[in-house]
Amino acid sequence: MNMRRPNYIEFAFVLLLLLMTSLRVTAAEPQVIYLWPNGAPGSEAKTAEEAVRVTEGGEHVVSSVHRPSVTAYLPSQSTATGAAVIIAPGGGHRELWMDHEGANVAKWLSDHNVAAFVLKYRLAREKDSTYTIQEHSLPDTQRAIRLVRNRASEWGVDPERVGVMGFSAGGELAALASVGHDAGVEGATDTIERQSSRPAFQVLVYPAIPRDMQLSKETPPAFLVCGENDRQNISQGLPELYLALKRAGASAELHVYAAVGHGFGMRDRNRGAASGWIARFHDWLDARGFLKRK
Repeated sequence: MNMRRPNYIEFAFVLLLLLMTSLRVTAAEPQVIYLWPNGAPGSEAKTAEEAVRVTEGGEHVVSSVHRPSVTAYLPSQSTATGAAVIIAPGGGHRELWMDHEGANVAKWLSDHNVAAFVLKYRLAREKDSTYTIQEHSLPDTQRAIRLVRNRASEWGVDPERVGVMGFSAGGELAALASVGHDAGVEGATDTIERQSSRPAFQVLVYPAIPRDMQLSKETPPAFLVCGENDRQNISQGLPELYLALKRAGASAELHVYAAVGHGFGMRDRNRGAASGWIARFHDWLDARGFLKRK
């Protein structure tokens, strides 16, 4: 019998391929980064564990957030455009819907070469909460923007192309971050605080719209999305915000989808024109020059 001798070179090559595949899978796993590794200001006495419930539809809903964080979904650095989006899920400031307003969106963006960071922010209207939007939830959003800028080179991000996206209550935070920001603290011991908190762009998806927003031509360009059957303060308020942005000299694009209500986000079961809002957003990024590789 003529038996073929083992080819150790082929065997080693197969092992190498398996190892490289394993490393790629590991590298693709989303990374959780705490905004303040040593604890967030205002949460020093909070020891309760983060709570996660799973809906009948299998969606993850988070509450009891005391260690605000971002989960990073990064494209390959060889194909990354340099654009990045902080994503703030909604939930009425009582909880966070992490899938259709978070991870699903982030995965789509990273698959299309845009870095995405899903934000877990502290909840101001959760039962017995001592947090407020202005003192905790908004600073969490601003800190996330600073953090991504601070680690931009590590993550293949252009610090000038870091924007913010928010859904419902998260949309309120995105809007507030776009009109309330600073250039950072020069020489701060915490290097993250040296970074600007101004987003390069804002994406407001059926947002709770803050009152008395101070808009100007310097307001970050806005991509606005809602359904016509949403509650009146959104379905009519968002077009009014669009007009206010235009009157102030800011750039904005508005999409109001027919026969659609609140909370559609990004789900596999979505159908119709509204299911394509994320592709329209990607087109808008391209038209604005945010996807041009340097």
